[in-house]
Amino acid sequence: MPAIIRTAKLLYRMEIRVLDIIKDPFLLILRLYFGWRFMVAGSGKLLHIETHTGFFTDWGIPFPMLNVYLAGTTETVCGFLLLIGAASRVITIPLIVTMLVAYMTAHTDQWAAFWGNTSLFFKAPPFPYLLTAIIVLLFGPGRISVDALVGHHFREPTPSLAPTQGEE
Repeated sequence: MPAIIRTAKLLYRMEIRVLDIIKDPFLLILRLYFGWRFMVAGSGKLLHIETHTGFFTDWGIPFPMLNVYLAGTTETVCGFLLLIGAASRVITIPLIVTMLVAYMTAHTDQWAAFWGNTSLFFKAPPFPYLLTAIIVLLFGPGRISVDALVGHHFREPTPSLAPTQGEE
């Protein structure tokens, strides 16, 4: 029995190492893809203000032109910051809000399906964007990011737990 336990522990440790190795490339791929897609969607709104103002009006969004500018700017700027991994945890908050508003206005049937027909909720266009923003909010951008580069230069060294001279 101890051999089985040792083998299980070894396999578990190997699995954790492999997952730790692929975590950062996974986060990078998510950020690159969805950061770019946010930028494209946001710049599309900003380049076609009148068209999107019409959509926002039809969906019942108050101050439609102002909200087109807000959503377009949020998606463009925050999408770019997501793409490079800068201020990642902060910028995901307005992206999450934007995707929730998209659900509640442009995808009302899918939003309402959250408690009943969840497959419809998960198939809605805002879902992968919302999920990506939540993942980056919770887990950060990974080591392949501007945040990691900046954090490395500003991180204070961790204090040693060993007693220093005269503290014994």
